[in-house]
Amino acid sequence: MAHRKLFISAAVLALPISPVFAQDTEAQADAQSGLTDDFHNRQAIVVTAPYVDELDILAGTSVLSGDKLTEDLRGQIGESLTKLPGVSATSFAPGSSRPVLRGFQGPRVRVLTDGIGTLDVSNTSVDHAVTIDPLTAQRVEVLRGPAVLLFGGDAIGGAVNVIDKRIPRDVPKEAVHFDALGGFGSAADDYSLAGSVDVPLGNRLVVHVDASFRDTADLRVPGFVVAPEFRAELLEEAAEEEAEGELEEAEEFREAANQRDRIENSATRTWTAGGGIAFIDDGGNIGFSVSYYDSDYGVPGRPGAAHHGEEEGEEEEGEEEEEGPVTIGLKQYRADLRGGVNIGGFFESLNFRAGYSDYEHTEFEGDEIGTLFFVEGIEARAELVQADRNGWRGVIGTQYVGRDFNAIGAEAFLPKNTVESWALFSVQEIDFGTVEVEGSFRFENTDITSQAVNFDRDFSAFSAAVGLAYAPGDQGLRLGANLSRSERAPSAEELLSDGPHIATQAFEIGNPNFTTEKSWGGELYARWNTPDVELSATIYANFFDDYIFETETGAEEDDLPVFQYFQQDATYYGFEASASAVVARTGGFKIVADGVADYVRAKIRNGGGAVPRIPPLRLLGGLSAQSDSIDLRAELEWSDSQNRVTTFETPTDSFTLVNASAAWRPLGKDGGVTLLASANNIFDVNARRHASFTKDFVPLAGRDFRISAKFSF
Repeated sequence: MAHRKLFISAAVLALPISPVFAQDTEAQADAQSGLTDDFHNRQAIVVTAPYVDELDILAGTSVLSGDKLTEDLRGQIGESLTKLPGVSATSFAPGSSRPVLRGFQGPRVRVLTDGIGTLDVSNTSVDHAVTIDPLTAQRVEVLRGPAVLLFGGDAIGGAVNVIDKRIPRDVPKEAVHFDALGGFGSAADDYSLAGSVDVPLGNRLVVHVDASFRDTADLRVPGFVVAPEFRAELLEEAAEEEAEGELEEAEEFREAANQRDRIENSATRTWTAGGGIAFIDDGGNIGFSVSYYDSDYGVPGRPGAAHHGEEEGEEEEGEEEEEGPVTIGLKQYRADLRGGVNIGGFFESLNFRAGYSDYEHTEFEGDEIGTLFFVEGIEARAELVQADRNGWRGVIGTQYVGRDFNAIGAEAFLPKNTVESWALFSVQEIDFGTVEVEGSFRFENTDITSQAVNFDRDFSAFSAAVGLAYAPGDQGLRLGANLSRSERAPSAEELLSDGPHIATQAFEIGNPNFTTEKSWGGELYARWNTPDVELSATIYANFFDDYIFETETGAEEDDLPVFQYFQQDATYYGFEASASAVVARTGGFKIVADGVADYVRAKIRNGGGAVPRIPPLRLLGGLSAQSDSIDLRAELEWSDSQNRVTTFETPTDSFTLVNASAAWRPLGKDGGVTLLASANNIFDVNARRHASFTKDFVPLAGRDFRISAKFSF
């Protein structure tokens, strides 16, 4: 309740700023934001997340938008970004997948909507969905390296910022502006539809409404659902049961081992609705939005898990009480505020952003309610943007995050708790011509309390980064180095987890005595951009003291495998690279070759072995023919096997995927209509992401034909 009052107060206090904006203006949206719809604005994309346009410290940014975003859209944001350099996904289930950046996941990757957190519980556990529907996204920015200090000291791996239009950034030139997107995917009978309407009320006021819907059946996969090593274990258990005369149990183990073609209980249904209003003027802008997110999705069960730990003599009683498949139903009500005012002088502008969320989700076991999760949260931030003074510019800001969490049920693995954090941060840049120096810092204080277990701890964390870049002449070449020292407080989940979690089919144990996690990180990068060639390569390393990680112990509690959090020193290092070049021009087409490569290795120091769930080496290459009306593309993605595994973690085989796509703009590049068709995993390869907890029984989609249509008028 306190969080709701704080958000309402912030909204009321912002209202008096509106008169400052009352200046005559015409359509000035492009100048203010760089954002319009994907059809009417095909210029270079400006990174908006940190509110300081194109600070060079953001050199590690990748952007997905336009037709490419439409082509790669999937039900969860994690699955939509995996073709970007350094990005993988948790791929827990079709209804739940978060991004993995440079091998980091969970609290070390912040998922943002327009610069602030999603205020859900997707960072608490891999089975929890991200409450962002990619169908409503206008653009997605992936931030890596020191820039993420703007958004959270815990985001050591990076941040994903999803931009939508719920709070309008520009005044449409049309009396009514309409955007729509619809599609179908064959692998899961995936039907999706989204639309939005923007209506200007005069020259400065804009009203926006949007809605989306997606419905999928159980995902089709090639061959056996279960991975070969796991399948062999199930067949071995079947043989043991048969030898003991337990023929029914033996047959059930065989059925589990021989599941084919579809992942049972992987269907999803999601719908969203939202509306916003914004006042936009040369002097600044202010806007407000409300939205609703509703999703129901299945959690695929681990084959054979129901038989582990059965006691003799319980079978007859248990048959009547047998639990059904686990499904999750979640809802989020959200309100957002965004504004900015141009103030002049040393500080060019003041920008502010706030969000409030009332979230709940239910984990069902068949028709029975298993566990209820309730989260009320608020996040607010404000930045003072410095004017450029002879090459010196920057931003100074503050941020507040508050979350009240409660889980109710016999399998509530986390006690009721409250998390509050406050931060002060800054990013500064000085341009000396061919040499630029950049620096950033963040101080963050976090308080975590749980009266249920008599827990109250306070953590103070300091993070800083410095960067040096050299750009000789106008050749498009840029060489740079970044050094960072990061510190993050342990999360409530890492500290307080202690109980069974039916959706992940694990007994999770935290440690209330954890200290802050510290790391030193370094990057060396080279980038070369010309009209026909773009090259980017980065090597990086992170050295952790008191690194927190979760791994299986081999023990069992409540008939579930125990996954426990530990704290030890660790090292991460790797590289990511991307390239794109126009290799020919013929018949009105540009022939473009492009590629992506990334690799990360992570280990627990002092003989601790590999860090769990680290993606292997990945290479992706494509060839495109591009014109104003037609784009054609073929690509190949190869993922190496991952044999560097920790105890109780299974290796993952290599795989190669072949994809092709075509886009047609029948009215030309600015006509507002795009029709797309793609064939993914053309050769129906059985592929599994090593970063996934469920990869041994939740493979990636098989052959998938997709069509979509996008309209903007």
